[in-house]
Amino acid sequence: MRNIIVCVKVVPKTEDVTFDPVTKTLDRSKAENQINEADKNAIEAAIVLKEKYGGKVILLSMGPMFFEQFLKIGIAMGADDAILLSDRAFAGADSYPTALTLATAIKKIGDYDLIICGEESSDAGLGQVPSQIAEFLDLPQALFVSSIEVNDGLIKVKRSIRGGHEIVEMPMPAVISVELGMNQPRFPDFKRKRWADREFKLKIWNMKDLNLEEGMVGLKGSYTFVNRFIETIPPQRKREFVEGSPEEQANKLYEIIMKILSS
Repeated sequence: MRNIIVCVKVVPKTEDVTFDPVTKTLDRSKAENQINEADKNAIEAAIVLKEKYGGKVILLSMGPMFFEQFLKIGIAMGADDAILLSDRAFAGADSYPTALTLATAIKKIGDYDLIICGEESSDAGLGQVPSQIAEFLDLPQALFVSSIEVNDGLIKVKRSIRGGHEIVEMPMPAVISVELGMNQPRFPDFKRKRWADREFKLKIWNMKDLNLEEGMVGLKGSYTFVNRFIETIPPQRKREFVEGSPEEQANKLYEIIMKILSS
């Protein structure tokens, strides 16, 4: 098997995210960050395939320079290489320029059989990027995958659909997104983590490295914008003790229920 490319997104903890009314984008600058949970499942799936069928696992992410520390966690888990796409022009991208930038980098990497993404990110929750990458690269795709088999140049996956699942067989190269929780991601190996922190050389590509133009990427290349950011507060639960005989309690409960239904 040739190389496996895993798209990794670093996401903020959602409670730390605010809304920038000027740019109409989510402000993640003060949030604590982590690897997107479904992307950890994608990394694990790729490493398992590498252990069975050979090849290398290459992590690919787009974001600021501090993302390096999170990619090194993936290296410590067992990935072989990592590339960070980092340029101020990439900031504020919606799913379309994000997928375009990732797909362009994937073309530059080359020599791959499989591209694996998590089903969706916890900050946006759209799940559009895997399909868009497949369209940009003109590759077959399968989403919400829960198991993977490879045989003689074909990949066979089980994917969840409403009311059950289906089995899909595709030629490689292909793009898949894996379900959150499809596996148990391994812990980073301590020795590999030390090696990654001290010796691993992260590849960093900017807009010029990918031969992209500013109007194609980031906020300028985006088609969707957030107009409002509403913080929802769960309603407070109220308790009321109903006293009296069983008949009195039943009548009181009936009155309460009818009042709620009519409000």
